[in-house]
Amino acid sequence: MTEHVNTGFERGTDGPKVILAGVDGSDSSLRAAAYAAGLARRQNALLALVYVQPVLPAGASLGAPVADTTGEVAEGLVAEIRESAERLKGVYDVRWQFHTFRGDPYAGLVSAAEELTADAVVVGASEQAGHRIVGSVAIRLVKAGRWPVTVVP
Repeated sequence: MTEHVNTGFERGTDGPKVILAGVDGSDSSLRAAAYAAGLARRQNALLALVYVQPVLPAGASLGAPVADTTGEVAEGLVAEIRESAERLKGVYDVRWQFHTFRGDPYAGLVSAAEELTADAVVVGASEQAGHRIVGSVAIRLVKAGRWPVTVVP
């Protein structure tokens, strides 16, 4: 008789427990967050909203308060998300958290997905013309093949 040993975390057994959505304030990222919120609500999963704060190379800011600006972007996103969550309270209940990671968008989302043990990743389609062809964060996440990735237009 073979004994079954519980090895702990296993993806895909009972639906997603953590759905990660990358947000940066763009329209497509906010649509991705809304889509991910719907998934999280239906699956009773935690919605992890992740903003990746850019890291500038040393000397690149030339004294400009760029770090303050990216911090303000994160604060603005949190305020906007909280406001949306309050408006929907009682209509839709979604458990959510907001996280800020540092780095380039791809590396930041990979770190976030690993650290938060994400079961699925939802991102908006790139709104930059050059990224539609090669090198978008979404394409790189799909090619990594580590999570189901949904790209919202």
